[in-house]
Amino acid sequence: MANSQRRPAALDPVYYPVVALALILVACVDFCDAVTVVDVYRLVQYDLSGVPFGSRLATLNHHAGSSFFASSSTVDLSRTVLMLPVRELDLDLIKEYIGQGKLLGGLLLLLPPQFSPEKVETVVGRDEHFDLLRNKVSELERLLIHANIPYPVYFAFEDDNINAVLAEVKRNDASGQPATATTGGYKLVVAASDPKKIASPTITNIQGWLPGLKPDGDSSQLPTIAIVASYDTFGAAPALSVGSDSNGSGVVALLEIARLFSVLYSNPKTRGRYNLLFGLTSGGPYNFNGTQKWLRSFDQRLRESIDYAICLNSLGSLGNELHLHVSKPPENTYIQQIFQGFSSVAEEYGLQVGLKHKKINISSPRVAWEHEQFSRLRVTAATISELSTAPELLEGTGSLSDNRLSVSETSIIRSVKLVAESVARHIYSQEGKGTNIFADNGSLAVNPSYVRSWLDLLSTTSRVAPFLSKSDPLIMALQKELADHTAEVNVQHETLDETFTFYDSISGRLHVYQVASVTFDLLLLLVLGSYLITLFSFLVITTRGLDDLISLFRRPPSRKVKAV
Repeated sequence: MANSQRRPAALDPVYYPVVALALILVACVDFCDAVTVVDVYRLVQYDLSGVPFGSRLATLNHHAGSSFFASSSTVDLSRTVLMLPVRELDLDLIKEYIGQGKLLGGLLLLLPPQFSPEKVETVVGRDEHFDLLRNKVSELERLLIHANIPYPVYFAFEDDNINAVLAEVKRNDASGQPATATTGGYKLVVAASDPKKIASPTITNIQGWLPGLKPDGDSSQLPTIAIVASYDTFGAAPALSVGSDSNGSGVVALLEIARLFSVLYSNPKTRGRYNLLFGLTSGGPYNFNGTQKWLRSFDQRLRESIDYAICLNSLGSLGNELHLHVSKPPENTYIQQIFQGFSSVAEEYGLQVGLKHKKINISSPRVAWEHEQFSRLRVTAATISELSTAPELLEGTGSLSDNRLSVSETSIIRSVKLVAESVARHIYSQEGKGTNIFADNGSLAVNPSYVRSWLDLLSTTSRVAPFLSKSDPLIMALQKELADHTAEVNVQHETLDETFTFYDSISGRLHVYQVASVTFDLLLLLVLGSYLITLFSFLVITTRGLDDLISLFRRPPSRKVKAV
């Protein structure tokens, strides 16, 4: 037996060019890695009574540009994704462009970083520049959500990477060399499937019940005061719609009021002779559809037991003025009683409360304020809000500019005191007596840490109802919190009104590639081809001889086949 080991077969030198080509291709793959990858958030896509609105496409795969006028008017922008910083945006120009139905390959709107939901710093004062920017973002949002846009529209936040790409794109555009397949440049890619309709979107209402004290133990015969807040939002970018003020502030206020009364009602000696009903409702941006279905689930006895309902809406403004919105005439006895109770308490906290009356139109499906759903069922109700007028449908309920920086904890705490004290004085017949039930530094004082923690959570959590499942962590958290402060919690799942249809694919990852021009590609191909042919010829000559090389290109002699 031979002791020598078999030597591994050497690679035929003729195949060296193939190996070289493979190595070059691997290197090219390396060069094709994305320059940067950023999170992007798609403009909402929805139908209203069958009419399409918002961005109708999700996939993005075009070269980047920086201006509507970066190139000559003859250049087709239907294959260009415009990168536009919102702070530099000409609203009239984009309004005209969208209004005329001109095509784009896509639109990437860059928001200042302070609009990110991750920004949870406490606001300490109003900055004029920031307020102007907020107004600009709000105006842009109104334009986009009411337009039918046939190309992808995404939002992203400015950072060093995306700003560096934008700066280079601007330089190329300014030099008269906008990015195209011929000239190269940057390519923006979002890989996404076609948006699909969300079938039967769910809206979830959460109800907490705190029974009052009745001598015979049957609290069902007691009058009831309802405190209600809608917790969901709507905005141009559903994944960014956190609604810190509208209506995160109202939700936080309701939870703290429930906590305060749970302490007060935990002692039979201080438990009032009123039941308290706390409702966290969904469908607020959609004519308060969830509130409507929640109220219709009440039996007649519960509905008739409601003395009045207070709806909490947008309470986080830095201002000192609040408005009590009602549907019943201001001279109504019950309305006057509620208003006077709130007004007297407001004065003690340095606030002003004005009475705003708006008659409801029963035949119209439009519901501007949450209390109007109560009024339609002839239940006395009012909405307390910093807003003097109701926002239009699908506006002002979780906009891009409504984040943690726009909300004041101090204002929410003051609003909690106002509502809790007004309700408590009504329950215990202490109106006009100067009693301070929820005094600071007492056992029933408002807890600023509790308010802050919930405000921070809601300010980083998007809450657009069609994208919340029945077991969404936020819904479970709200349910648990109400259960901690009330005796009984019920959860109601309903289907959103069919008037509203929503589509998925609300966020994605944007890959930015730096691509070479076609001229460069052709030159590279020519160089590589010449190199490989030369290398192949050299290797064949050195290993097999010139004759073998020539024979590769020589035409083989034809063979005649004899007929049989």
